[in-house]
Amino acid sequence: MSRSESLAAFLRVQAWRRLDRVESNDDGRNARSALALLDTAAYAACLPDDDPLILMLDEAGCYGPLGCEEFDPGEAATRLIRRWEGGEPHELLLAIPSVIAASG
Repeated sequence: MSRSESLAAFLRVQAWRRLDRVESNDDGRNARSALALLDTAAYAACLPDDDPLILMLDEAGCYGPLGCEEFDPGEAATRLIRRWEGGEPHELLLAIPSVIAASG
């Protein structure tokens, strides 16, 4: 699996997690978040592995110390991803390394 595909798979899992949440009076927040994450997953799946965004995520350690593991941004960035409610897909990807650096 390529890095882009691994990232997209992670984002799709998080989207389904949001869709599976049942909260009264969430005013559509979970649905909006799921759609934003699915949009970002579609965007990420189309990125080549040498795209600057993918390389930036690799440098942040999202693909393990050798850069060949499945996408795992760590606890702090996963919280960011799980709370993402919208914006341009690249904005979420750009925010991940900053969150990782701040939590380290």
